Amino acid sequence: MNLAPVTLAGRYIRLEPLTLAHHDALCAVGLEEEIWRWFPTPIHSRDDMLEYICTALQWQAEGTAVPFATVEQSSGSVIGSTRYMNIDVRNRKVEIGSTWLTPTRQRTAANTEAKYLMLRHAFEQLGCIRVELKTDVLNQKSRNAILRIGAKEEGTFRNHVICAGGRVRDSAWYSIIDSEWLGVKLALEKRLEWKAPD
Repeated sequence: MNLAPVTLAGRYIRLEPLTLAHHDALCAVGLEEEIWRWFPTPIHSRDDMLEYICTALQWQAEGTAVPFATVEQSSGSVIGSTRYMNIDVRNRKVEIGSTWLTPTRQRTAANTEAKYLMLRHAFEQLGCIRVELKTDVLNQKSRNAILRIGAKEEGTFRNHVICAGGRVRDSAWYSIIDSEWLGVKLALEKRLEWKAPD
């Protein structure tokens, strides 16, 4: 698995390697409380966002994450972030997570295309046999979105995470495996009306 930072470009968004240079842009769109409602560690300030970026870059240096800034193609504006995380090279699997978008870009093609680009790269370039996704069991909007991209629900990890406010979170777990990828890919391309660039 080649875990070097990479840019993944689509019609609506591109995912570019996250760097400290994205700090101001992420703060401009990412400090709204509603974004972080279901995250174990919410982002409230510029310092929190800096720690979020630095943690992602530390994990990247350790080989367990590949973080991205999500950029809107039409405007060139940063609209959120996502990452591969919990990378397991030996078992050829990754998790797609820590995903968020500024509220004005939620429920648009941005999230669907980001997942499509990351899944395609994971299965077709990284050689993954499994991609995992998880969310707070109470976050029904996220659970529905994960199912819509074609992932299969596998179960619930009980008492999985202690959140910043002290709530003990159960996490709903999902996956897509390599034998399912072609069907998932075709369905996502149809939904996005996506065609590969010439």
